[in-house]
Amino acid sequence: MTTYTNCPSPQAIPATTGVLLVNLGTPDAPSADAVRRYLGEFLWDNRVVEAPRWLWWLALHGVILRIRPKRVAKVYQSVWRKEGSPLLHYTQALTEAVSKQHSAPLNIRYAMRYGNPGIATVLAQLQQQNLQRLLIMPLFPQYSATTSAAVFDEVTRELQSWRSVPEVRFCMQYHDHPKYISALAASIRASFQQHGTPQQLLFSFHGIPQRYCDLGDPYSVQCHTTARLVAAALKLDKSQWQLTFQSRFGREPWLQPYTDHTLKALPAQGVTSVQIISPGFAVDCLETLEELAIQNQEFFIHAGGKDFHYIPALNDANDNVALMTALISEHTTGWSSTSSAP
Repeated sequence: MTTYTNCPSPQAIPATTGVLLVNLGTPDAPSADAVRRYLGEFLWDNRVVEAPRWLWWLALHGVILRIRPKRVAKVYQSVWRKEGSPLLHYTQALTEAVSKQHSAPLNIRYAMRYGNPGIATVLAQLQQQNLQRLLIMPLFPQYSATTSAAVFDEVTRELQSWRSVPEVRFCMQYHDHPKYISALAASIRASFQQHGTPQQLLFSFHGIPQRYCDLGDPYSVQCHTTARLVAAALKLDKSQWQLTFQSRFGREPWLQPYTDHTLKALPAQGVTSVQIISPGFAVDCLETLEELAIQNQEFFIHAGGKDFHYIPALNDANDNVALMTALISEHTTGWSSTSSAP
């Protein structure tokens, strides 16, 4: 006689609405081995490097991961904090601040697309809390397939193995959100008040290959929109600011003009006072604290510049916390925090 077993009764744990703030990632330590593991995961993602897999595998494992980790580890050492990686520290601080400020009973966590804590790990933790609704918040104001879409890929890949999949929403960009523009403008005004108004304000965004935008990635358009809106909020004349792109990798053309080339050329044009901000980064990291604040400052001063000031990312400042809280509220509208599991 066949015995039938009923499905287990619904969990006694109340249904959870989870919010996941996702940043790019960071090595676990400023060592060559940790950097090698991180770069191996990051650079192997086809969203980041669109190239024939077999050819890129040879380049990545035959050359790049043999040479680059030791050099990059030294750079990380120059900005590493007692709390660890700046990107990890500020992402954690932002998440904690948002959790305290948000009025709704949400389970707000953070994860990294590459490195730790990974998306799969944090989602598994939320799954144990009877996750029924999930909002994904990539911490990339401007959408790019290399960032926001890479987060989408990893989240959906993980959820493919779940028996009970939660209702999912994504906040894929916020490049023109009024609170984001207002926060950037306020940060720049504060810098001008402290250091004086510079001859030139540079908006430096992380670059991507020009080919990606030619194929339809909206990243460049959104970067220009952000810079234009902030400049308008500050009532800056077009001659007072410009947009550049940093952090290129490889030999193919990336979005231009390049930040380092621009800073090297400005003094010869009579511009000796510069302030620079990188609106594409929600929190400070290697590319802002070392590449911009140290390396590019040296380029500018060596070329004849006199005054250079890096304007920090929004990090866990009140304006950024208010922005994240508003975005979460907007994207969870209509979700009941008390509905039970199916």
